[in-house]
Amino acid sequence: MLNKQGQSETPVEAPTQRAGVPESTRPPFLTIFPSIMLPMFLAVVDQTIVATALPAIAAATGEVERASWIVVSYLIAATIAAPIYGRLGDSFGRRRLMFVALGVSITASLLCAASPTVEMLTLARILQGLGGGGLMTLSQALVGEAIPPRERARYQGYLAAVAVCANTFGPVAGGYLTEHFGWQSIFLVNVPIGFIAFGLTMRLPVVTAPRLEWRADPGGFVLFTIFIVTTLLALEQAQRANLNALPLGAALFAAGVISLLLLIRQENRTPSPLIPLNLLRQPAIWHSDALAAFHGAALVSLITFMPIYLHVVRGESPSTTGLLLVPLTIGIGTGSLMTGRLVSRTGMTTAFPVAGLTAATVCIVIIALWAPLLSIAALGVLMLLIGLFMGTVMGVVQVTVQSAAGAARLGEAAATVQFSRSIGAGFGTALVASVLFAVLAIRNPDAARVFAEIVQHRSIAGGLPSAPASGAVMADIQAAFRMAFLMIAAFTAGGFLMAITNPMRRL
Repeated sequence: MLNKQGQSETPVEAPTQRAGVPESTRPPFLTIFPSIMLPMFLAVVDQTIVATALPAIAAATGEVERASWIVVSYLIAATIAAPIYGRLGDSFGRRRLMFVALGVSITASLLCAASPTVEMLTLARILQGLGGGGLMTLSQALVGEAIPPRERARYQGYLAAVAVCANTFGPVAGGYLTEHFGWQSIFLVNVPIGFIAFGLTMRLPVVTAPRLEWRADPGGFVLFTIFIVTTLLALEQAQRANLNALPLGAALFAAGVISLLLLIRQENRTPSPLIPLNLLRQPAIWHSDALAAFHGAALVSLITFMPIYLHVVRGESPSTTGLLLVPLTIGIGTGSLMTGRLVSRTGMTTAFPVAGLTAATVCIVIIALWAPLLSIAALGVLMLLIGLFMGTVMGVVQVTVQSAAGAARLGEAAATVQFSRSIGAGFGTALVASVLFAVLAIRNPDAARVFAEIVQHRSIAGGLPSAPASGAVMADIQAAFRMAFLMIAAFTAGGFLMAITNPMRRL
């Protein structure tokens, strides 16, 4: 069946050959996995390695108030780059575009290290994000290009485990490098890694596969950029817990909605759209992308607010709160690997996230209702279980979307997942923050003020109420966190609904 652009919408590829690679001649593991693993690792580390270096960068440049630009600029650029690389890779070759993305990342890393001001560093981080977004999208697409149907899920599980390890490794490496070699070293370390990744990518087989005709879509690019920039900045404003930021946040959000409506109109009219709306209309794909969005919302919100809860409500040290996230990351990596192998052996897909998200929702509800009664050890066990169950999702999402899209559109398919997860994480974190502060404001404005000061790392000496009221303030903060955790459970429940209603149940 053909859509109105004349492109095939056949939902499943032939089982004997995937992206031009017969199962009998598929490349060996040691040829494929390192070549796609290292670019993915580099892109994810670039997102997180900066976090622990921000104080040193702010001190060196003297612009503390603009330090957040260094993080936000990368996120915005990577989100914009994902569909662009996906579309270009489908037209000109994904292996070829991987070289381009690596070149951009290496160049941007050198510029970041040489930047004397926050403004220059922000511009260099935008360029770095443009490379990183390509690395993430193309790594996923190259799995689909080089690996046959049933094996693809196993490789996606490996990639998910790599991403989790990189997320954990980034802040640790950033702190060590900054302390011993200066903040510039967190960018310079990317250069040799990038060249190694460049050499490994050359080992990937050149695959003859269908190519989409390329036509520029400048209108779609401009509207998509406006949508991403305004939306992510609006979400960043929403998380500040500051009423003065609401007008700007609302204006940015309104601009994002308008640009989205115009983008949809533009992409429905252009013959070669940047955003593949005809793909997104397929039930298997939009269900999977929505599942990725809910998963990103739940996971990033939990990682963001659990340490704050432990520090503010239970008074745990930063080292303890950091250690409690270790079981979560171990669980996600293990769950991803196990799910990938099970999908490869059985051919079943959505059955695993259906079961996993059911169990994850139960665990998060237990934390929401009974967290004050749980020991740190019990919380650690629950975090491990949540990680295992959440690890059932992303590999299944990728193989489902790629199978539904077809061999010619693997890049576009991978980009829709990356984009959906990023937007879901942003919206989810902002929504949980809004719920948290709304409950505090309704119950006790003093509690909202105290909590905002703690979150914003201000000194609260002399700011706490009297001793009898202090207990009431902490009770109100605890009640607000209960609602926040229930909101996170609602995200996993939403993901369960998307998984159980997905029409593609087997590969």
